[in-house]
Amino acid sequence: MTKPKVAFICVHNSCRSQIAEALGKALASDVFESYSAGTETKPQINQDAVRLMKKLYGIDMEQTQHSKLISDIPEPDIAISMGCNVGCPFIGKPFDDNWGLEDPTGKNDEEFKKVIDEIQKQIMKLKDRMTNSALG
Repeated sequence: MTKPKVAFICVHNSCRSQIAEALGKALASDVFESYSAGTETKPQINQDAVRLMKKLYGIDMEQTQHSKLISDIPEPDIAISMGCNVGCPFIGKPFDDNWGLEDPTGKNDEEFKKVIDEIQKQIMKLKDRMTNSALG
């Protein structure tokens, strides 16, 4: 049985969606495949996100991920918007969920950590929901 594909989407695919992809792979790869993408790309992943993910989780996102367009990933079974405060991208289907996360770009480490912590909580909730729905 193939695992469902979950896509974490935000406009630039450089910060929140990248964090979600990394945490999804680290914490829920037994339940779903994680991808991230955007409607635009950035030349590199947000360096504060990279630094803090290394520090907090030992994950080096620059080794395993890069900024991708929606057309660069497999068609997702579940599409999650990171937050539409910058305008939701159109991905060809409705979003299954909107996590409503503020973009921490340019903010201090504490604000980044709050967003990372919230993404981690949301990943675990999604994993639990998907595990429970698969059981019955």
